[in-house]
Order: sequence, then structure tokens, then C-alpha cells
Amino acid sequence: MLSLWFVTLLLVGTSSAGTPAPVSQNDLVGIVGGHSAPQGRWPWQVSLRVYSYHWAAWVHICGGSLIHPQWVLTAAHCIGRKDADPSAYRVQAGNVFLYGDTELLRVNRVIVHHDYVNAFLGSDVALLRLVKPAVCSANIKPVRLSSLSDSVTPRDRCWVTGWGAISMFGSLPPPFRLQQVEVQVVENAVCEQQYHNASRHQHRDQRIILDDMLCAGSEGRSACYGDSGGPLVCKVTGSWSLVGVVSWGKGCALHDIPGVYARVQSFVPWIQQQMRRYT
Repeated sequence: MLSLWFVTLLLVGTSSAGTPAPVSQNDLVGIVGGHSAPQGRWPWQVSLRVYSYHWAAWVHICGGSLIHPQWVLTAAHCIGRKDADPSAYRVQAGNVFLYGDTELLRVNRVIVHHDYVNAFLGSDVALLRLVKPAVCSANIKPVRLSSLSDSVTPRDRCWVTGWGAISMFGSLPPPFRLQQVEVQVVENAVCEQQYHNASRHQHRDQRIILDDMLCAGSEGRSACYGDSGGPLVCKVTGSWSLVGVVSWGKGCALHDIPGVYARVQSFVPWIQQQMRRYT
């Protein structure tokens, strides 16, 4: 049976807040097979927080992408409930370090896709509307959404980023610097076969990789626990486009088992509709 490993876990929320120490950009830590991200390279990356009474702090549960100064796209499974209370969430933007002195942004609306049941069944996307638009700068900028005409192939340069685990059983160590790794897109038909092989064909008559999903990653290079909701971006027609939202998979960076993402292209009309409705 497949296991949902991009789950909403407090993997990096177990350290007290404080001013982070500098980390070399060449340190080989983080998002499996990756390394530390330079400040400002991925200015749309955000951290989604919930309050932990145990730690008396707002702790990271998922990633997300700023797609408009006032809107964040994340995974529906990071939210879960369609009637989630917006005041239960905060967003950090503009800093590669978690738990620094960055002001957390308040949320006043949470919209989970109406077709979402669980990540395996698709529609694993949700929108957060910020109380106030984020102030754009070199470190805070929205990312372009993949258009309906964009075609992403294994030849495109794609990267996934996040503050999640660095291996199946190892969380990102302090000072919790954003990690990045280049990954290769895997065609859905190939990914489907790989997942059937991985499940020993227990799902022989069941489709696993749906049309609104996208696969990417390879052995030793992938997203992992705690990266849920974060961005998969590709260089499409000369500029970075958000093509995927970290969703689910089996294990982390295993042989012939790519990570599975919500295919942003499938949700552009829904995203635009919700933004027009509530802006």
C-alpha cells in the first residue's frame, strides 16, 4: 500500500526561535540530495505556520508559494478541513531561515479545493489570502503560474525547495535554512508504471497517477516530509513558472519512485476564479 509521506508534520518546529547562524551555501544538507538556497533566489517560497502550545511558538508545517502579493498556494492536505479557521495560520515570507526575526503574515481566508478528499485522489491544492499584501522586494516576489499552454518535459530545468527532512529519518538541522534541489520531471505514464511496480501491482486495476498530478525526482534527489505544499518550479520559455505543489509519494528519493505533485496547470482556472471572487 502506498504511504502518504508529504504529510503535515512538525518536523522542523522542534527548536526554539532565535537568530540563525550563517550556513555555507555549499553545505550538503536538506531537501534530499540538495543544498542551502541563497537568499532571494526563490523569493516566492513561504513557510506555513500553526501555533504550538507545547513550543509556545508558531511552528512550520508546510511550504507554499506566493502567487500574488496577497495570495499563497499550498497543498490541501496541509490544511485538511474545508472549514479551517484562517486565524489558525501564519505565513513567513522573504527569509531562507525559519524562526528568525521575520514578521509573520496573518491569513483571513482559507480555500481548500472543492474536490479534495485526500492527496491520492488529486485536487491537492489550497489558497490562503493574506490580511495585507506582502511588501514585494528582492526577497519577496510572486511566482508566475504555469499557463494552460505550457508543456513541461523531462528536458526542462526544474527545482523543488523547502525546509523538510533531509532523509527518510532525518530532519533538517538548525539553523533551518531553506534547501533546494534540481529534479527531473518524469512523464505520467512512466511514473504510473513505476508506482505500480513499487506497489507490486496491488493496484493493478486502479489508476494511481491522475491527470492533475505531475511526477518529478530521482534516486537521491527529491522533496521529503515537511516540504508539502511547497513549489516545484521550471524554467519555461525563459522564466520560472510554478508547475507543481508538493503533494505525496512513497518514501523519499527512492530508486524509480519519483515524488508526486499537484499539477498547477490543471488548477489555473480555479485559482484565478477564487482570486477574482475574493479580491
